[in-house]
Amino acid sequence: MIIGIDGNEANVEKKVGIGEYAFELLKQFEKFRIQSLEFRVYLKNKPREEMPKKRDGWNYRIIGPKRFWTQFALPLDLFFHKPKPDVFFTPSHYAPRFSPVPTAVSVMDLSYIHFPHLFKTSDLYQLRNWTAYSVKKATIIFTISQASKDDIIKTYNVAENKVIVTYPGIKKLSNMSQPTSKLNIEGDYILFVGTLQPRKNIVRLIEAFSKLDSTTKLVIVGKKGWLYEEILQAPKKFGVGKKVKFLDFVADEDLPSIYKRALCFVLPSLYEGFGLPVLEAMKYGCPVITSNISSLPEAGGDAALYVDPLNVEDIAEKIDELIKDKALREKLIKKGYEQVKKFSWEKTAKETLKELEGLIIND
Repeated sequence: MIIGIDGNEANVEKKVGIGEYAFELLKQFEKFRIQSLEFRVYLKNKPREEMPKKRDGWNYRIIGPKRFWTQFALPLDLFFHKPKPDVFFTPSHYAPRFSPVPTAVSVMDLSYIHFPHLFKTSDLYQLRNWTAYSVKKATIIFTISQASKDDIIKTYNVAENKVIVTYPGIKKLSNMSQPTSKLNIEGDYILFVGTLQPRKNIVRLIEAFSKLDSTTKLVIVGKKGWLYEEILQAPKKFGVGKKVKFLDFVADEDLPSIYKRALCFVLPSLYEGFGLPVLEAMKYGCPVITSNISSLPEAGGDAALYVDPLNVEDIAEKIDELIKDKALREKLIKKGYEQVKKFSWEKTAKETLKELEGLIIND
């Protein structure tokens, strides 16, 4: 049996969101070494150094042209290159435009439906149109939370049994991280990790932080996404320009020490498909404050404090409570260690592979 996989999201330098999801699944699939299965990973470019190495049962197929790859190059190759895969899996929203075999896609969330004004016009057009087509044509749809599953069913009017929830795992970060002093982080600080974009609600976080009567700093880790100008201007606007530090993208090996030293981690997102940084923070003993909406309560369980992300006063009060109450921080840290045990990439990959094999058997 041959399982074809679109590996392009995993084959990038800085892997966040879907890129991280795709890469971790590929790593786990390669480890399984199932003799009856061959994995064929389709790419636009040659595999990067960190991608699983080619071997018997694990191969890469590089095809072009790159422009409109899922619309033309990929479907043509699926139809005419022999032998064809028995099933094709796209760990992103975009399935091949046409496919001669059963196809599975992954839809992380529908933030572009709920918050269209937060996306670039070109990105929004593609997300709306290509995702709708992919969902319609897919045999099954993977997603990463029950909240996202409910959203997909309601928005696209698909059968409940067509949408499969496979919770993501937590990436393993090196313990050989830089001390925070070498990253120019001194003193006590509150931490945010995530792409700089409006959906992450960072402007309200900065406004809430400005209301604290504390010498604590706010450290914001994350690469620039889109419509980030207001975020960068917010510290000056709210009078905390000297107390907010932007670190841009931080290498994985440096994240553990940043989490461990933080007084707390705050993710006040307006919407998340799952919210992996919540579990990342818990793994490294950092108490969590996050939003009480979408999938975030699924990620945080009873190990987080929850806020109304639209209520700046609520965000400020919860942060103030947590940084002043050491016993509460220790309680959340202990619960967080238990919460993260429920999630692993190996489990995610096994559940995904089981569903893909089922498509081959039932076809």
